[in-house]
Amino acid sequence: MSHPELATALTDLLSLDLPPVALSKVQERPEGVVDTGRPVPSSCALWRVAEKGVFYAEAAEHFNCPVGSMVMGFEMPEEVNAELGGLVQSMCDAQYLEMSEVAKIPSVSKAGTGVVYGPLADLPVEPDVVLLWLTPAQAMIYNEASGAANWTAEAGQVSGRPACSALALAMDTEQPRMALGCIGMRTFTGIAADRMLAVLPGAKVGEFVEALKVTVQANAGMKEFYEGKLAQFA
Repeated sequence: MSHPELATALTDLLSLDLPPVALSKVQERPEGVVDTGRPVPSSCALWRVAEKGVFYAEAAEHFNCPVGSMVMGFEMPEEVNAELGGLVQSMCDAQYLEMSEVAKIPSVSKAGTGVVYGPLADLPVEPDVVLLWLTPAQAMIYNEASGAANWTAEAGQVSGRPACSALALAMDTEQPRMALGCIGMRTFTGIAADRMLAVLPGAKVGEFVEALKVTVQANAGMKEFYEGKLAQFA
């Protein structure tokens, strides 16, 4: 399936009201792809900018969020590393984070000097990951389609802070992920309080769409059954 076809399938099957966005870490800006042209406070803020069109953001454009830059696996200059250390210490002092957690925070291993962002439908390169904003009801369907709800499978993991760690985890494991998010993500993206983040490995989107079709149809059948059961008690 093409990128537009995949985006349409995800949108229709999950009843999304925000477009699936995608990103790919690259070694150089692809020809014809514009730079962001605007500073942002965090890497996750770029996810919302990506809803509006395709652009390229070099590594330095992520440095306003040292944690996000670390998770994205960028080589950071000394001053950004120093800011990261100070930020982590502040988080620990505030009892938001434990120092023992820091070394465990996932980081993207793929090399690159920047990232191409944009709507999945328009992305001119192959995506590393596809991002979706889901309500709890949509997350239920997503979870079942991913196989994480299967009791014979390894239990699926829903991550939390930092929200961007779900991107690194999806890329590393090549498995769909979900994240409740973090206060930084909710502040910088302005996403509604009833939404959570879902992350699909780019190479598995087509496979996921096929599983999603089965899941949606199965849930429609179960809904009809349950509504019939409910009617008996009306």
